[in-house]
Amino acid sequence: MPLYSYKAVNSQGEIEEGVKATADQQELLSELQEKGFIPLQIELAKDKTFLGIALSSTILKLSRKEVLLFTGELATMLESDLPLDRSLQVLIQLTEDNNKLTKLINQVLEKVKGGSSLADALDSQVGVFSKFYINMIRAGEMGGNLGDVLTRLSEYLERTQELKETVTTALIYPAILLIMSVASLLVMLTFVVPQFTEMFDNAGQELPVPTQVVVALAEGLQSYWWLMLLTVLVVISYMKSQLANPIRRKVWDGYFLVMPLFGDIMLHMETASLTRTLGTLLGNGVSILKALGIARETAGNRVIADLLADAEEQLKQGKTMTDALQHGECFPRLAVQMIKVGEETGRLEEMLLRVATIYDKQLRTSIERMLAMLEPVLIITLGLMIAGIIVSILMAILSVNDLAF
Repeated sequence: MPLYSYKAVNSQGEIEEGVKATADQQELLSELQEKGFIPLQIELAKDKTFLGIALSSTILKLSRKEVLLFTGELATMLESDLPLDRSLQVLIQLTEDNNKLTKLINQVLEKVKGGSSLADALDSQVGVFSKFYINMIRAGEMGGNLGDVLTRLSEYLERTQELKETVTTALIYPAILLIMSVASLLVMLTFVVPQFTEMFDNAGQELPVPTQVVVALAEGLQSYWWLMLLTVLVVISYMKSQLANPIRRKVWDGYFLVMPLFGDIMLHMETASLTRTLGTLLGNGVSILKALGIARETAGNRVIADLLADAEEQLKQGKTMTDALQHGECFPRLAVQMIKVGEETGRLEEMLLRVATIYDKQLRTSIERMLAMLEPVLIITLGLMIAGIIVSILMAILSVNDLAF
């Protein structure tokens, strides 16, 4: 989400300035008004960048592992019956070797000492904690069970991290294999084939057609490598512009969901993530409408996000979430039926978490299936290409030797 800077008058009549990540200016305006602020100015936050890389920024960023560390440690402190401010002070001592995390906890502690709730203190740390995270903390504070909520939140973050690491780890080997395949072909065409080209030219004999094709590819690669590089950059730039446009992004996300092999992986990952988010929020007292709104913002696929938006509208009209999900052809039928059972039996939270567990397993199965098909395909394709280059060179060498005799 984009970052917006704002200037507003708080309930004490003081002017406050800050930066917040929201969908648009209207959403930030509504949030400020709900807190009793009088907005004076809202605009896009501007950071100096070079080629999209921030050169200077006052925004503090934490990795997922650092957020997980903070959550787990704070949960342990609070469950040991330490007060919040004392827990934060202990955490500062425990994280002295991590300057970023120590700085963040110091800022949060100052806010808490100033009378802010933990949720508001964390919310002031722009771009660090998600809306899902903040609402979980706020629900825990309102229900008086902050330690328990932080423990559940820590478990949620661990499962989410495991899910992403599963996907990342599974894709490392195919990525390395693909890179090595392309590198091997480039070496063959740019270094090996040219070594024989001069010998073929001196022979004065017409080369076999396969050899002519390989030599033409090698010469084209040497002469027009810049054009190929430019084409890759243009394609990347085009895709970035397409994915930055909400309408085009939805079209591409729809294509991604129906892709062979990869489509199943994306669908299972989105289903597991979304149902775990909803189940965790509902289990901590967040209303279903608010939970759907938060889950929609965390969805990585626009088709799924729009499906959740439809579910919100259906609920506002007195219908069930299942009614909306059934109309979305992309959402798995098993998940829809389990959610329907959860709504009918009043155990929606439990069923959502069960769906997440099922699709975690389905995701691992989909990844294993993809690897089982992708690895041999890449190996065979690389082998055939290299074999074709070698055979074409041998054919030319044999033809030159025949001419010599």
